[in-house]
Amino acid sequence: MSQASPSHTPMMQQFLKIKREHPDVLLFYRMGDFYELFFDDAKRAAKLLDITLTQRGQSAGKPIPMAGVPYHSAEGYLARLVQAGESVAICEQIGDPALAKGPVERRVVRIVTPGTLHDEALLDARRDNLLLALHSQGGRWGLAWLELSSGRFSVLEVDDDAEMLAEVQRLAPAELLAADGLELPPALGERTSLKRQSDWLFDRDSALRLLCDQFQVQDLRGFGCAHLEAAIIAAGVLVDYARDTQRSRLPHVTAIGVENRDDAVVIDAASRRNLEIDTNLGGSGDNTLASVLDTTSTAMGARLLKRWLNRPLRDHTLIGARQTAVTLLLDQEGYLALRDDLKAIGDVERILARVALRSARPRDLARLRDALNALPELQDALRGYPDGSALDDLKRHIRPYPELAYTLSRALIDNPPVVIRDGGVIADGFDDELDEYRGLAEHAGDYLIELERRERERTGLANLKVGYNRVHGYYIEIPRGQARDAPADYIRRQTLKNAERFIIPELKEFEDKALSAKSRALAREKLLYESLLDELNAELAPLQASAQALASLDVLATFAERAEALGFVRPRLAEAPGISIRGGRHPVVEQVSEHPFVPNDLMMDDDRRMLVITGPNMGGKSTYMRQAALITLLAHTGSFVPADDAEIGPVDRIFTRIGSSDDLAGGRSTFMVEMTETANILHNASDHSLVLMDEIGRGTSTFDGLSLAWASAEHLTRSRAFTLFATHYFEMTALTEQASGVANVHLTAAEHRDGIVFMHRVEEGPASQSYGLQVAQLAGVPQGVIARAREKLAQLEQHEVDQGSRPSLAASGEPVPQQNDLFASTPHPLLDELGGLALDELSPRQALELLYRWREAL
Repeated sequence: MSQASPSHTPMMQQFLKIKREHPDVLLFYRMGDFYELFFDDAKRAAKLLDITLTQRGQSAGKPIPMAGVPYHSAEGYLARLVQAGESVAICEQIGDPALAKGPVERRVVRIVTPGTLHDEALLDARRDNLLLALHSQGGRWGLAWLELSSGRFSVLEVDDDAEMLAEVQRLAPAELLAADGLELPPALGERTSLKRQSDWLFDRDSALRLLCDQFQVQDLRGFGCAHLEAAIIAAGVLVDYARDTQRSRLPHVTAIGVENRDDAVVIDAASRRNLEIDTNLGGSGDNTLASVLDTTSTAMGARLLKRWLNRPLRDHTLIGARQTAVTLLLDQEGYLALRDDLKAIGDVERILARVALRSARPRDLARLRDALNALPELQDALRGYPDGSALDDLKRHIRPYPELAYTLSRALIDNPPVVIRDGGVIADGFDDELDEYRGLAEHAGDYLIELERRERERTGLANLKVGYNRVHGYYIEIPRGQARDAPADYIRRQTLKNAERFIIPELKEFEDKALSAKSRALAREKLLYESLLDELNAELAPLQASAQALASLDVLATFAERAEALGFVRPRLAEAPGISIRGGRHPVVEQVSEHPFVPNDLMMDDDRRMLVITGPNMGGKSTYMRQAALITLLAHTGSFVPADDAEIGPVDRIFTRIGSSDDLAGGRSTFMVEMTETANILHNASDHSLVLMDEIGRGTSTFDGLSLAWASAEHLTRSRAFTLFATHYFEMTALTEQASGVANVHLTAAEHRDGIVFMHRVEEGPASQSYGLQVAQLAGVPQGVIARAREKLAQLEQHEVDQGSRPSLAASGEPVPQQNDLFASTPHPLLDELGGLALDELSPRQALELLYRWREAL
């Protein structure tokens, strides 16, 4: 981009000066009714927005590229740029054009970035839009995140990369800040939302000063985060960035919350993805747990629901309080009236943020007016609930604001325009001075008619006229032949060919008022609007507390509605470890399936900690496992669950190892991804964890895969995690004889002619066969291939009979003998090949390898 030089016009020199201060963002430079972009900004914007690229003047002998968007429709273009990952500096005219001797003074008033949005048109109303900052210090990661559109600000510290990635996955920030020199895991380094910041910004003392200034405190001990050094540094960088982009002190960000990872059921990034809590594997929100549960009445309730689902609690007291609130709302169907009242509330949380940032529009204030007018009825609806309950606590915050409600009701017209720019927002009768200006502007014609009548009577001049033109203003016109009869107080203003024009003091006074009435009315209206924002900001903190309480009430009422509509029951929270589910159902599959869902039981306790699940593909193994995890997750959010009965003990983590895909960016194969996720589970699962393991070891040879599956399962039996272990290795069913706390279950299916019918019923014991060819036929494999496969299968089975081999014990449904029984007649040379080890010295992998060699030697 060119530097400012004498060859540039003064306006282009001004643009280049401002652009040098914001080199990394697109600059929307206000010129009249357009935001213009120049040079490389214009080229990039024209390509991203599909707008015309033109040119204006020259720089260094070459035309200056230019593109522009209308001021009044800029939001749509901003939304598209932000979605493309761009940031935009908004440069407005702040000087008075009438007083400017050169270009009107301009200044960047705000920088729009993906993580600092608060405009309604640019946001997804039902999802959080977070700005997240990361910092690493002393081997720990500090995270700080802010939702500027609501003012929620939180910090957290975690111990390693895996925990940090899990939290980033949970928070799903729109924009991520990290130091230039900070080495990030590949999974984060590829994010388009990553914004690198100068290393010197990540300074503890600077961060502490900035945060104390933001919250107007001497230190951070009152917030419980003074010891979190890495998180404090991240928080300081985040606040500095947000202040810089908004050109504001962020008056609605008044506190910082501390999250403790041990307070929630931990779900790692892969498990969160597999469970499809609010985002499915395709990246959308369809057919997810949140999509089934979200019938919230407000957008702020929808956002809170997703936060609760993504961070299930471990504190049984807090969970129980939510459950009791849902139970109370279900009694006498009290939630129905509350949900109707809540629909009149709107997104108060985000409206208040825009009020604090002085960007609230007239319709924001109208919606806030309607919300405040609805609060008394809501509070009355909550009066019948017992003292000390969660609903009673919410009632204390959902208090009416009669003075604010009265002021807004008087001040605003019923349906105000979108923006204050052209006026017409403040109601008649609210302000005498505004009414006077409006009266002058609106009734000028009536006054002039009346003045003309009076002057004709006073002067006796029947042809006297009162008129107006844009050059000379208001005048009294008399035909030239009668001009000599004009009264002495008539002052000559203009001489025409056939008439003389005069002015009188009364008309001059009216002219001064009338000509400025519209501009004065608009200026007065804007001043009154700013005073409304001031009045609301004076009550900002309690209003924000009310908004948070309203969102919580919305979620609890939604839990009640979903429980009633979907047949959910209240789960019991047990202190003893274990999971007991009778008639459990998958909350999502049940809603999207065209066929009636088959419910199943799950019983896990101290003596039954692992279920080895066998059965055909498509038989329902994954559904059965996922529904166990989702029921457990829902129970820890305070929701009721899809089951006939459920009792859930304490759970610290939920792990899933289900499905695989390549991580091409990270250079990892499908099998490598599977093993990485498996390693994470084996290292971190405890005796209070719920683990779902599906088809471990498929990505390698049979011996390696079976060995890894067996050894992984054995490890989990030693860690005593509650484990659902689905497998196609029927040899795994022998684990029940080798380790305590292990049981076999299978998904049932029935053959019909050459086809298969899936019963989706979980029964005790191992499966009897795999039904692989039948499933292949259902998948549409050509009939010729199926027929040839049947021939080959028959040949293989006959070969085993001819060789005297026995078919797989587990596959045949026969009981699998103890390991020592299997090897009772094993030829000694096979043991010699394994280094001459005794039978009881063999590792699980060596034992399995010996098993296969023994079978081949028979």
